[in-house]
Amino acid sequence: MALKEDLEQIKTNGLQSIKAAQDGKTLNDLKVNLLGKKGSITKALHGISELPVEERPKIGSLANKLRDELAKTIDSKRAELDQAALNQKLKDEKIDVTLPGDSVPKGHPHVIQQIIDEIDDIFIGMGYQVLSGPEVEEEVYNFEMMNLPKNHPARDMQDTFYITKDILMRTHTSPMQARALQKHDFTKGPLKMVSPGVVYRRDTDDPTHSHQFHQVEGIVIDKHITMADLKGTLEVMTHKLFGDKFQVRLRPSYFPFTEPSVEADITCFNCNGKGCDVCKGTGWIEVLGAGMVHPNVLKMAGVDSNVYGGFAFGVGPDRFAMLKYGVDDIRDFYLNDLRFLSQFD
Repeated sequence: MALKEDLEQIKTNGLQSIKAAQDGKTLNDLKVNLLGKKGSITKALHGISELPVEERPKIGSLANKLRDELAKTIDSKRAELDQAALNQKLKDEKIDVTLPGDSVPKGHPHVIQQIIDEIDDIFIGMGYQVLSGPEVEEEVYNFEMMNLPKNHPARDMQDTFYITKDILMRTHTSPMQARALQKHDFTKGPLKMVSPGVVYRRDTDDPTHSHQFHQVEGIVIDKHITMADLKGTLEVMTHKLFGDKFQVRLRPSYFPFTEPSVEADITCFNCNGKGCDVCKGTGWIEVLGAGMVHPNVLKMAGVDSNVYGGFAFGVGPDRFAMLKYGVDDIRDFYLNDLRFLSQFD
């Protein structure tokens, strides 16, 4: 019965070794050494052929029971080690909720968006609605309904990104004026709207120009609207944005979609109107174009120009941001340099 004693010794030593194992690798090694094809039990059974025939089934049964017992003990020990490892990990990674948390940097709107939001809020406060439209626009809305005839220079390929002969990247947000005029019911009141958005032109980027920039177009259409209403509106916007000390003046100009047309200047930021290099000695800085809506624009939108009239204006938020914060290169707004942009939180 030496074989039986060998199996009993394997059991005793095996259970002791399993109990003493401290990690998964040791346990895996024990499993191979005890239960593997070349393990202790298999080696011991090589001598089963030397036993009497009637003893062989008993030893075989004893070996199978030993295998099952050792395998269950190994599985139990593995679960014990895994639980211990988990408990230690939870202990090591425990969070003290009473400790102050880490500071998380907080983002903020881009400086151009801040200016646009300020402009929108000013006009919402005056009863305007804010409308947005497609950046990929139809030629008829971008040009024809804005009273730009086929031979107008602004329609040249050098100025406009054409997708097809009838579809283009809008060169201004004025198309929303035409769309709004077509849909508005004047029996329910005047049309007062601003339309902010991105516009595109075939331009060479430099400190004062960009092929992609922003505009906020505005329009008021009703009975008995005058140039005085336009100037008063621009003064309210200027004072809200820059302060009451800044004045507004209007100069004659030309735009196809307004008649008469004006350029609007405000008091120079740098010299407060005294004259300097920034304003070229005039004391004024040009900030926007405006005028009374051309009768053709109204007629093409189906509005009776003999009854209704109004004014329109176009504001450049990029230009306003440069003036307000003393930025001399428009490209700084678009380079995504957080060192620059974080100044405007």
